[in-house]
Amino acid sequence: MLNDPVTVIPSVGEKTAEQLEMMDIRKVEDLLFHFPFRYDFHEIKPLKEIAHEEIATIEGTVVSEPQLSFFGRKKSRLTCTIQVGVVAIKAVFFNQAFLKDKLVRGEEVMLTGKWDMHRLQLTVHKFHTQTFEEESIQPIYRSKGNLTSNGLKKLNAYAVKASVDEIEEILPDKYLKDYKLPSRSEAIKELHQPTSKQTLKHARRRFIFEELFIFQLKMQWIRMKNKHQTEGFSKSFNDDQLGQFVKELPFELTKGQKSSLKDIMNDLKSSHRMNRLLQGDVGSGKTVVAAIALLANNLAGNQGALMVPTEILAEQHEHSLSELFGDRLTVVSLTGSIKGKRRREILERLGNGEIDIVVGTHALIQDDTIFNQLGLVIVDEQHRFGVQQRKTLRDKGLNPDVLFMTATPIPRTLSITSFGDMDVSIIDEMPQGRLPVETYWAKENMIERVYDFLMKEINKGHQAYVICPLIEESDQLDIQNAVDVFEQLNSVMPPQVKTALMHGRLPAQEKEDIMRDFAENNVQLLVSTTVIEVGVNVPNATIMVIYDAERFGLAQLHQLRGRVGRGSEQSYCILLADPKTENGKERMRVMTETTNGFELSEHDLQIRGPGDFFGKKQSGLPEFKVADIVEDYRALEVARKDAIEVMRHDRLTNDEDYKKLKQLIEADPMIQERIFD
Repeated sequence: MLNDPVTVIPSVGEKTAEQLEMMDIRKVEDLLFHFPFRYDFHEIKPLKEIAHEEIATIEGTVVSEPQLSFFGRKKSRLTCTIQVGVVAIKAVFFNQAFLKDKLVRGEEVMLTGKWDMHRLQLTVHKFHTQTFEEESIQPIYRSKGNLTSNGLKKLNAYAVKASVDEIEEILPDKYLKDYKLPSRSEAIKELHQPTSKQTLKHARRRFIFEELFIFQLKMQWIRMKNKHQTEGFSKSFNDDQLGQFVKELPFELTKGQKSSLKDIMNDLKSSHRMNRLLQGDVGSGKTVVAAIALLANNLAGNQGALMVPTEILAEQHEHSLSELFGDRLTVVSLTGSIKGKRRREILERLGNGEIDIVVGTHALIQDDTIFNQLGLVIVDEQHRFGVQQRKTLRDKGLNPDVLFMTATPIPRTLSITSFGDMDVSIIDEMPQGRLPVETYWAKENMIERVYDFLMKEINKGHQAYVICPLIEESDQLDIQNAVDVFEQLNSVMPPQVKTALMHGRLPAQEKEDIMRDFAENNVQLLVSTTVIEVGVNVPNATIMVIYDAERFGLAQLHQLRGRVGRGSEQSYCILLADPKTENGKERMRVMTETTNGFELSEHDLQIRGPGDFFGKKQSGLPEFKVADIVEDYRALEVARKDAIEVMRHDRLTNDEDYKKLKQLIEADPMIQERIFD
């Protein structure tokens, strides 16, 4: 029956089937796996334990005749007195006149509603027709159209009775015994028809583990396939030459940089293609690590490519790498604005191997960009490029090693889910001598003091950013907001201070030009609505003011703040905000107290949840039915450890107990998308 259409259920007609299809429920099995998203636990509390305006369930005896009155158009009000222990309270039912005959003096009743402790009054939302034992845990389902949660509850009751015994177990006995988990069919029945809090907890534990374990198995399966199917070429280079270059650097590498470099060097020497993510906070020194990797790749006789999101960033990287390598390597940038003879010349030199490292934007993936011997591809801020774009660049070499870099600190729980198919290296400390950015939270009524402080920094010869929030609902409002701020600042700035305005509607080239002017100190004050958290390196910028800072998430605020504090001078970030919610106030407090991006990202994940952390579409996270990767992070760690163990012993292939898991994994289209060609 599991594979039968839902129309085999007697009460499901054509219209109900259409509404079920809107929720991706087509077969009886789909219905069984449409689990409740929450439960109502009707815990009966003593009145003294119920807070004012809390929704609570009480039991008592009807001690007065119900009084029914009408008001407005067809609106009713029903009242009666209920004895709860030694206290008589008033129960009020709005628009529930039909209950008048059920409120019989002397009868026991169970009611749920909002408690008013000052009036000793319960505004009743629900009159319970079953006993407390029968109805103590109520499943609540997500529903669409005219189909209610109660309607789904009835359909699921039929499906459970008729077909739950057909559900096959997919987890090997080992895990059921080791973790004391119920069978798949028992857990499904319990999720739909909970018998107690304890048994419901066990059923949820079962599916939390199952979902996380299967997902981690998929990630490890992809890693294994990528390692075995994508033979790269082992790179041989002189360690002494590389060591000499590192010794000559004008600074000592941090532990995080050294550890990440060790990982990357091992990958380069391996015969398997590198597929690594390098995470590092803003200013932690990822670029130096990338440079050393590019040098090692060059010493092995190969070319390297560094792909970045913007032209100005490509130019800055070209400049910093050229400065770092001197005469050792030839570094050239290739961007969309380079055209004609200059472009043809670069392409020719790239094709004949004269260029060692090319830094560029999307221009690197044009059909006419041909490398002589591409050995290493580094993609900076990888989430800003689509999968296909990255694949095109990778395909320009003979299985080149691929290193992805991001300055967005990713919480561990998200890192091992979103990037579970990749190797991850982390630089979690800042270079010595870097001054942390001092962050202050100011209210709107302090704007004059903020402007005075801004002016003092500019008078010292420094530069400033002023950020206005991006308001997605209205681009027009976004631009108008920035224009107002821009004009306001212009009116108080002396003529020698050059200001510029940047917003989302400007052509890409104009935005690049403005950023270039700012980088070259032709503009001292930049007002921007565009998210510039990934962008240029302007060491002379020492102050950032962020308007309506409560509109941003912690991770985004931290990335914005990372635009300052890049030089030797003390830098400042001022959050102009007047948050109305506790979450908003908490974000401002955390920002002023913490400069560590990884700590902030964990806070952000707690506040916003995994979907909003990356953005729903970009996260690449599966939509778990029961598991929550934030709440269930311990189960996630266990599932990951078990999945690694399964792969290490090749159990999916060699052990009959894992046969169903293997079939499930191989049937997932995501697997093919994430395996290299």
